[in-house]
Amino acid sequence: MRSPTRRNKSNPVKTSRAEREYAGALKKVAEQVGAVINGFPAGDPESAGPISNILSRYADAIDPWARRIAARMLADVDLSDRKAWLGASEEISRILGQEIRHAPTGAAMQDLLEEQVVLIKSIPRDAADRVHRLTLEGLEDSTRASTVAKEIQRSTEVSKSKATLIARTEVARSASVLTQVRAESAGSTHYRWHTAGDSDVRHSHKALNGKIFAWTDPPLINEGSDDSPKWMRHHPGQVWNCRCWAEPIFPDD
Repeated sequence: MRSPTRRNKSNPVKTSRAEREYAGALKKVAEQVGAVINGFPAGDPESAGPISNILSRYADAIDPWARRIAARMLADVDLSDRKAWLGASEEISRILGQEIRHAPTGAAMQDLLEEQVVLIKSIPRDAADRVHRLTLEGLEDSTRASTVAKEIQRSTEVSKSKATLIARTEVARSASVLTQVRAESAGSTHYRWHTAGDSDVRHSHKALNGKIFAWTDPPLINEGSDDSPKWMRHHPGQVWNCRCWAEPIFPDD
């Protein structure tokens, strides 16, 4: 079997700009969420209901905007993925160019779009749930009232962290899904796992570096800890904060 010729083993799909722009857009949602929550007295039980109602309506209202932002991100990632395929080498351009250009990515793009909209709308909804939970904790334990109030006031920060995580994870996952669709369409049945090659790589992912897996049989990986394991099957880049990537392998002519 052979892989597209590359001079190095860094991820050929460049997504840093898409991730940066997507995170910036989602952080605007987080800022609006924080503005709503901070407009009420922190920890006041009478505020929890109105906050929840406002953020629920806000989540519904941003649906068209969320679709535009998600579609823009996916278009950027798709373009980067296509450029990586067609620019990988003269060999891949000559032998697989037509297959790559006509790969059935439409269904995958639509699925990814719908998933992104749900995730974007989860930012205000999760924030409302968090305020409700914290408010109940304050009622149940009055000694924690001041701590609960401070936590509620951190809503903007918490929502921005969620926005960053969504952007980082979903841009990488979208790129990985599109690579898989194009690879399988062009006849690839397996891929070689590559990590980002730095100290931030998960130990469980580091052990997979350079190993070959089938697209139809993703490896079983512990995404938790030794004390609290969380076993999951997934391809490179398709789980939170994963920067690993798949190098498609093709049968020899």
